[in-house]
Formats: sequence, structure tokens, C-alpha cells
Amino acid sequence: MFYAQSPDDLLSLADVLGLSGLDFMQGILEGRHPAPPIGKTLNYKLNAVEEGRTVFRGAPLFDHCNPMGTVHGGWYGTLLDSAMACAVMTKVPKGSVYTTLEYKINILRPIPLGQEIDAIGMTDHTGRSTGIAHGEIRGVEDGKLYATGSTTCIIMTPKD
Repeated sequence: MFYAQSPDDLLSLADVLGLSGLDFMQGILEGRHPAPPIGKTLNYKLNAVEEGRTVFRGAPLFDHCNPMGTVHGGWYGTLLDSAMACAVMTKVPKGSVYTTLEYKINILRPIPLGQEIDAIGMTDHTGRSTGIAHGEIRGVEDGKLYATGSTTCIIMTPKD
């Protein structure tokens, strides 16, 4: 897996529209397409993809802490947004794209710095114009549930 270093590294909209969402996501996992730079910044990467489900794996670093020295809620939110929205993407047909309309997270307990976690996203519904998914963050070694989330995405078919 390689992270995009500049906008020129990312696929064009035309290239993305030429793939199904599942093919696009599998291309990132297999290293045929660049991973988004946010993953490098926040220390996480795509770990598994199947239709209706994605898993991102990562570990929070000191750089991801708030002023109290605990992991910032934005780190949890970004990982869950990635997992849930990309799960929706796996169900998007060729010729369409998606984006997050809204998401909600519930943080249940603090993640210790350096602890590896999985952010798992699973679709509940994907139609012509909306996708709904839920997600959770679980410790890889301890299996504990650290956060949950839900999202609504819009599915769009760009016109020339």
C-alpha cells in the first residue's frame, strides 16, 4: 500500500467513475491505487475489504492527543468515518461516487497510545441515492469495544 503524496497521485474522477466502488477499494488494498494521505497523517491503513464491509487498522500516536494527553475524539471520528463510508463505497456501482452526509460516534473508553485497533464499517442499506452504515472500533489484541458510530452517505451519479 502506498499513500498519495500529491493531488497528481490520486485517481481522476473519470478513473474512479470507471470502477465499481468495490473494485476501487480493492485496488487501494492491493496497492494498485494510492491510499489517501490522511491515513499516513493519522497512522492507519485499509486492512480488509469485501462487499458491504471494510476494516481499517491503526494505532494512535502522541501526535493525535488532545491537551489532556488522551486520544482526540477526531481520531476516533476519522477512523470510523473512513470505515463506515468506505463500506458504503463497496456497494456503489460503476459510474457513481459517494460522500458522507453526516456521522455520529460514541466513544466508550480511551484507547491507550500505540494500541492497535480495527475500525470496522458495515453497510445497513445502500440504494440509488443513499447509503447507511454502522461501525465500531475494537482493540486487535484485547477485543474491547472502544467506540461505535453510524453514518448516512449520499450516492451521486455525475452528469457531463
